Amino acid sequence: MTSVATPAVTPAMEPAPVTAAPAQEPTISLADIARAHNVRFLLATFVDMTGKPCAKLVPVEAADELEKGAMGFAGYAAGLIGQKPQDADLIAVPDLASFTPVPFIKEGLAIIHCDPHVNGTPWPYAPRVILKNALARLEEKGMQAKVGAEVEYFLVNKNDDGTLSTADARDDSPRPCYDARGVTRMYEHLTSISEAMNSLGWGNYANDHEDAAGQFEQNFNYADALTTADRVVSLRYILNILAEQRGMTATFMPKPFTDRTGTGLHFHLSLWSGGEAMFPQAEDTAHDGGRGLGLSGLAYSFIGGILDHAPALQAFLAPTVNSYKRSGATTSSSGATWSPRKASYGGNDRTHMIRVPDNNRIELRSGDGSANPYLAIATAVAAGLDGVEKSIDPGTPSGPGESRPDAHFLPATLLHAVEALRRDPVILASLSGDPAIGAYYADAKEDEFLSWHNQVSDWEIRTYLTSI
Repeated sequence: MTSVATPAVTPAMEPAPVTAAPAQEPTISLADIARAHNVRFLLATFVDMTGKPCAKLVPVEAADELEKGAMGFAGYAAGLIGQKPQDADLIAVPDLASFTPVPFIKEGLAIIHCDPHVNGTPWPYAPRVILKNALARLEEKGMQAKVGAEVEYFLVNKNDDGTLSTADARDDSPRPCYDARGVTRMYEHLTSISEAMNSLGWGNYANDHEDAAGQFEQNFNYADALTTADRVVSLRYILNILAEQRGMTATFMPKPFTDRTGTGLHFHLSLWSGGEAMFPQAEDTAHDGGRGLGLSGLAYSFIGGILDHAPALQAFLAPTVNSYKRSGATTSSSGATWSPRKASYGGNDRTHMIRVPDNNRIELRSGDGSANPYLAIATAVAAGLDGVEKSIDPGTPSGPGESRPDAHFLPATLLHAVEALRRDPVILASLSGDPAIGAYYADAKEDEFLSWHNQVSDWEIRTYLTSI
């Protein structure tokens, strides 16, 4: 998260004996940080595997107890996080580096992201712990991941009959992307989010109307992988609350409208080592195998790993029943879906699963708004690292609007994605290194699919009621 200023600390004035060990800088507590920012209450936050934010509102007077691990949650009640009713509490252990004051929501409030522990050990089912474990494995190889995220969403109203309508009633064009008038009508909302992000040091640099009526995107600078995942979770919360305060609902549902473009969550990924970017082709390399994208061999292998594991990855990048209404769409009112159907890669071309806009990064485009950022990044990193370790060759890039004949088709439904996950031992074991956690997630997602499948829909009534 954003770096925060800490209270000044004055060292003791007496000179230390020459034989003494170097003086240790006093530890700054969570309470110190909170009071330095005039914070009176802390949202001690973590997410379950679906991405639902769970929190306790902690007064600053109890910040020491929070920091010492005294805040317990009934994990089974919190959501999909690998617990049963009889299990020991999840203890929220705050990460002080994630401290995020949010006075634009409530004066004196801050978010602090936490790592759930059980019996003194990081809980391996917790998404933030899963990502930290994936990044630790990358660190063992001498590499770090940096990530940027494109957060898209709709602003809607829920009508009395249960249907949705665009919050801005005048936003009804079939092709409203980048419409200056639509941005202007939502000026107060968009600028409040922009100012919030910039007050936190995130570096908001663009706010635009997306491809569908009622759809927007607000961009911020890339950072290390954990920081970006934290920021996505925080931004969703901020968007929800500030939209609600203006009488709207911000939704990250992948496909809230049948005839409109759906909502993506695209990740820009790069690997670094010792402060040096590892994706650009080395200057002393004459060529990149004729591929023409200016990437290093490591970058191509990283791409190869993601493409090789793409069907299983979709269980995390597109983790809901509704996800596949977006990725399965063949058209939209604007004329394009912007959702890949196959595991292909190419240059600056938004029809591919992996777009290479320049030689510093790749853009993973098959994720949607329902993705849990911790799990999506963790599994994508695991897939890419497998490609690096096995020197997987992604082949030649596909041309504009094309894909290689041997490219994997992406799953057609959530159930297909679950089946692909169960067949992929690398991705199944990418959640804290334990295939049982992957199996737990797969079982839950199969149950989700079957729960939806067992509901009788209006479409079935219209199609079958008098068909014979």
